Amino acid sequence: MNTLPPLQILLIEDEQNIAKNIAEFFEQKGHVLDFAVRGNQGLELALQNYYDLIILDLHLPGMDGTEVCQNIRERADRHIPILMLTARDSLEDKVEGFTVGTDDYLSKPFSLQELEVRCLALSRRHLLHTNDKLVIGPLVLDRKRRTAMRENSTLELSSMGFKILTILAEAYPQVVSRSQLNFKLWGDEPTESDAMRSHIYQLRNAIDKPFPFPMLKTVFGVGFVLVSDNAESANND
Repeated sequence: MNTLPPLQILLIEDEQNIAKNIAEFFEQKGHVLDFAVRGNQGLELALQNYYDLIILDLHLPGMDGTEVCQNIRERADRHIPILMLTARDSLEDKVEGFTVGTDDYLSKPFSLQELEVRCLALSRRHLLHTNDKLVIGPLVLDRKRRTAMRENSTLELSSMGFKILTILAEAYPQVVSRSQLNFKLWGDEPTESDAMRSHIYQLRNAIDKPFPFPMLKTVFGVGFVLVSDNAESANND
């Protein structure tokens, strides 16, 4: 039995039979769906309307799923959970999807029951992230009071440092690319790369230097990610 209210879902899928089967199954469960068959059409709907979740096919006409996901992450004013559907099942393809901000992956063919369970789980996890407080391991971020603590110690953060930390915490456990971070901080007027480097350095000193393991990790050539414990930190090295 579902413990969440019906979901508002955007389904971006160009295979008519798959879209029809998903729609019939989900609508019987009370969920409400909008549809797009082209990547650029789906992107426009995602940016104009409120959705609890997006089901996004990887192979789409007009704009592929990876590009749609990346654009949503860079341009949307909130984190919308995205589950990507794909016929591919290689590790490289999944890494690429997670790198641009996909929250979960499901390979075709798939069970409709499993798809719904994954959607509900993503929505539930996202609801936890919409509270005033974000908790990631020993880190507690209070967005209402604009304060952050690690192991019960208050962190001294600049306003820019708090904003960067909030962006990373809201995306956790996904990597935030440099381009995504730049856009969320400065919009269409990006600053010099030295400024980003300086802010990351100051943030790292504040949240990591006095503590036993680093939570702010650089994914070289991609961007930045928060980790919640020492084991996860080691795995991200």
